[in-house]
Amino acid sequence: MNRPFELYDLRVTVERIEGTSVCGLQVGDYFEVTESNKLRIPAGKHFCIFAFSAVLPLLAAKQRELADNDWMMRDAVAACPDVDERLIMRIERVKKRRLDSDELT
Repeated sequence: MNRPFELYDLRVTVERIEGTSVCGLQVGDYFEVTESNKLRIPAGKHFCIFAFSAVLPLLAAKQRELADNDWMMRDAVAACPDVDERLIMRIERVKKRRLDSDELT
């Protein structure tokens, strides 16, 4: 049975670094989440797992359609947990994608 639904692909970009970047990330570095669960990092780049851990809990909600007054519609930034680094990331919706729930777990 075909059970379609829609999710957004996301891009998480380093927006600013207010301290010292010890992990090697730079402003403009990013990763993408596509097709519900695929993580893409540009060739030759990396993304710090600790910075990634700060945005991970927000990604599933940002992939879905939300009510206009939902706070997740207004909030799109997260900070790395390293207080000396003060790395700020922005979560953006890139593209709406139609998927089949029977093809996903």
